[in-house]
Amino acid sequence: MSSGRGSLALIYGIEPSDVEFILEWTLVSALVITVLGVVVLRLLATRSVRVMVLGVVLVSALTSMAGVAVIARRMLPGVNQGVVDYLMSIAGLAGIAAALIVGRQLIKASRALSNAVQGVGENGVYIAPDRVLPSELSELSDGLAAAHERLTAARTRERALEASRRELVAWVSHDLRTPLAGLRAMAEALEDQVVIDPRTVNQYHTQIRTEVDRLSTMIDDLFELSRIHAGALRLSRRMVGLEDVVAEVVASAEPLARAKGVRLTGAAVRGMPIYADSAELGRALRNLVTNAIRHTPSDGVVDVLAEVQSGMASVCVSDACGGIPPDDLPRVFDVAFRGESARTPGPEGGGGLGLSIARGIVEAHSGQIAVRNAGPGCQFLVRLPLGHPTTAAAPGTGPQRRRAPARAIPAP
Repeated sequence: MSSGRGSLALIYGIEPSDVEFILEWTLVSALVITVLGVVVLRLLATRSVRVMVLGVVLVSALTSMAGVAVIARRMLPGVNQGVVDYLMSIAGLAGIAAALIVGRQLIKASRALSNAVQGVGENGVYIAPDRVLPSELSELSDGLAAAHERLTAARTRERALEASRRELVAWVSHDLRTPLAGLRAMAEALEDQVVIDPRTVNQYHTQIRTEVDRLSTMIDDLFELSRIHAGALRLSRRMVGLEDVVAEVVASAEPLARAKGVRLTGAAVRGMPIYADSAELGRALRNLVTNAIRHTPSDGVVDVLAEVQSGMASVCVSDACGGIPPDDLPRVFDVAFRGESARTPGPEGGGGLGLSIARGIVEAHSGQIAVRNAGPGCQFLVRLPLGHPTTAAAPGTGPQRRRAPARAIPAP
């Protein structure tokens, strides 16, 4: 260390003893002033940014002034020390002035950011300050804007879910009370022997069983929908052929179509493997087909077509319901939406949950579901990812339509 100081002394023409004195006193004064400055800054931690910036500048200025004063006294004894102190004071005041200006700018930027945040409570929208902000505060403003957008989206979803929940409670409570009232009336009539004719008694028994089945179906739908909304739907996926699922759905819906006088047709190309829960996916497609049959008048046609489109398995369910009003199309898959003015469904009607359940199941399979008006009615479109690449049917040689029960037929 002494050799280094000697070399420095030789270079700058400074005596080694002076170098040691200057280094020691400068180090001591800097250490003392820095410790005092840190203590003062800790005490001012809750004060304004302007005060803290001013404290930092004062520590730097005082340290520099102490070093210069020591050098002047040791090496420039002929110089008027008052002049040195005066010059250093001017430099310190200039630093303090700069600190005050910087602190003022920081305070203005901070207050602008604070006013923007407070404005969210007044108008519900975060508007970024129109002034130039330091990079850190600008990043903070961008973060607040992104957080506000996410919060707004979450609140919108929450309001939609709450509205859907209230609507569901209103619809389901009505749909439960109506059949329960009928069941009670028929049970009381049988119990009080108001009805004793064997034929009428048999009709009452049949009607009671029908209403119980409908209530059971509605409860099952509510349970399924609650699992979907809670994210508790567990899928037992395996590789299945979509054509087989479609064939089973069409076959199971044929009795309902025949009873209503609706002609049900279905067709599917072979070679559409999908990784899916066949039971849950079948339930979703069955809900779509049943909904189409219920809204199609007698002598109408419901067509189910499964094929490969754009590298994805596609199922299209077409009906003759007369179309859906454009304003109602976005709400078709909402909970308890029936698109009817009457609140009470028909004898074969459900609780208005089938389409919501279908959407939840399809989306759980990483698929897409949509509806559009087409021809004499509307089309429900379901798109699912294929299990592995397959060759689609050549254009113009698609599957041939057949009367239900549908069978999967190969593409030519």
